[in-house]
Amino acid sequence: MSAQTLEQQTYLPEGSDQLAKVYDFIEAHEASRGERPAPRYLLVGAEPNDSVEIPENVYRVLRQVVEALQAGRAVTVVPQTQTLTTQQAADLLGVSRPTVVKLIDEGKLPADTPGKRRRLLRLDDVLRYRKQRREEQYRAIFDTADDYDLEESPEVVAERLRQVRAEVAATRQNHG
Repeated sequence: MSAQTLEQQTYLPEGSDQLAKVYDFIEAHEASRGERPAPRYLLVGAEPNDSVEIPENVYRVLRQVVEALQAGRAVTVVPQTQTLTTQQAADLLGVSRPTVVKLIDEGKLPADTPGKRRRLLRLDDVLRYRKQRREEQYRAIFDTADDYDLEESPEVVAERLRQVRAEVAATRQNHG
């Protein structure tokens, strides 16, 4: 591996038929139903019998890249370390660094303190927290959407929306 593989790279979509074929193949593969063995994913070279099986998570990355390029979007690959600073965790969560420190102090985010001041977080812990927080937010939105009545006046609906926004804002303040 070269040093370039550790740098951030951005890939722009190229209007090629090859990409459309890859996209169609992935779509057909995902849409197929029925009894079949566990999927295997292969990276194939130019020479006969030149292939290697790739893990499912690598396949999912390739699938996401192909879907984005097929939709005309650029894709940026940013290699991450498995350990994050509080600022990196804050950037990933979309909150301030002091909020991350507060989450650590409250025990909501685990962190190691190898020195006197510096706190380090594991990437998987931060991703798990982000997923949990999003699920809580979606659940709150879904719970309030169940109570919506099509017969209510726009003023009543607007007031309910204000209440929901206030609840979501309060939840964000309490949870980071």
